[in-house]
Amino acid sequence: MLVRLRWPLPALLTWGAAWALFLTLQQVGASVWIALAGAAAIGVALSGWASSWWRRAIIALGFPVSLALSGAAHVPPWAWLFPLALLLLIYPLNAWRDAPLFPTPQHALRELAGSAPLPAGAWVLDAGCGLGDGLKALREAYPAAQLHGLEWSWPLRALCALRCPWARVRQGDIWCADWAPYALVYLFQRPESMGRAVAKARAQLQPGSWLVSLEFEAAELVAQAVLSAPDGRTVWLYRAPLLVRQH
Repeated sequence: MLVRLRWPLPALLTWGAAWALFLTLQQVGASVWIALAGAAAIGVALSGWASSWWRRAIIALGFPVSLALSGAAHVPPWAWLFPLALLLLIYPLNAWRDAPLFPTPQHALRELAGSAPLPAGAWVLDAGCGLGDGLKALREAYPAAQLHGLEWSWPLRALCALRCPWARVRQGDIWCADWAPYALVYLFQRPESMGRAVAKARAQLQPGSWLVSLEFEAAELVAQAVLSAPDGRTVWLYRAPLLVRQH
C-alpha cells in the first residue's frame, strides 16, 4: 500500500530509490542494462503514488532523464525509450484517464457486508483491480462470493491473477464490460471518473445490486449508506435503482 505524501515527496523518494538501486547494481557488477531496467522499473511501479497523469509521468521518467543529463551511464540514445515503453506497457494510454494504480488499503471494506449483504455465490466485480488489493479486501467482506477482477493493463492483470488465484481476473476495459451480472461493483477510481461510473451503473446494474466507491462520492446520487474505513477513508454505498439527488 502506498502512503499518501504531499507532492513532490513521492517524486523525490522514488528518484532517490531508483538512483540507489542503479548505483548498488553497478557496484555489485551488474551490467548497465540490468541496472537501468531495475531502476526504471522502480519509477514505473511507484508512479501510482500520484493522482494525475502528468505527475505519474514525472515520477516514472525522472530517473532516466536525470541519468541522461548526468552522463553517468554510456548507453545509446534510443535506450532512453525503454522506460517510456515500460510505462506504456503497464499503463496503456487509454487507461490513464482512470486511476492506474490506487491500491485499496487493508481491511478498508471489512464492514461492507453489514450494510450491503449479499447471498452466497453472488458475483462481485472489482472494476480496475490493479494488483488485487481491492479483491483481497472484498474477499474479507464476502468470503462466499464469486469475485471477479477487471484490469486494462495486462501486466497488472497477470500479477493480480497470481496474487488472487481464488478470483477470476480478466484483462479488459471496465467501461466496455457489462456490469449487469454483478450483485456489487466496487470502484476506487478518480473523482473525474465518477460521473461516467454513475451513468454506466444506472444503465446496467440490476435492481438490488450495489455500486461501492472508496473515498470518492458520486455527488449526483443519494447514498444508501456511508461507512468509514480504518484509515479514515469514506466508503460510499449506492443501491440500484440508483436515486438521483434532487437539486
